[in-house]
Amino acid sequence: MSEPRLIGIVGWKNSGKPTLVARLVEEFCARGLTVSAIKHAHNQFDIDHTGRDSCQMREAGAYQIALVSQRRWALMTELRGEDPPTLAQTIDSLDPCDLILVEGYKNERHKKIEVRGDTSLNQQALAPGDPSIIAVATCSGAAEDELPCFDRNCVTQIADFIAEICELDLLAVK
Repeated sequence: MSEPRLIGIVGWKNSGKPTLVARLVEEFCARGLTVSAIKHAHNQFDIDHTGRDSCQMREAGAYQIALVSQRRWALMTELRGEDPPTLAQTIDSLDPCDLILVEGYKNERHKKIEVRGDTSLNQQALAPGDPSIIAVATCSGAAEDELPCFDRNCVTQIADFIAEICELDLLAVK
């Protein structure tokens, strides 16, 4: 199987990463591509809630719980002190698709676009210290880096850049 086409979206907290990823997913889906997304969460999270059947099963000690409906399914695995899967392992667990958008994982070495926002908790640029950052998306579209720079609201331009970098077949509707 060929190497998956993927691009990362990185930046500091409150820079607008999830919004950009969601808008890129929408853009690429409108172009007829199949897109998967991976989000790295630094904090605990739950996809089930107290009192729900799946939560009761998890709290009772189930190692894995599959939630299956007519519209979607999810598989939860309790790590129980084990390390979480690596990005590569997570990618390997996905079904084949045209593009994988990875939010977070800023310490990994895949190609990434840095998102910078006025409300970011940290204003320090990541690109100067990370050669895997290949472009910057900002509120204004202006950056001091020698990298391609986009206004983060110009999703079509960012998508075109990603399509070129990832060599996506864009014969689909644009």
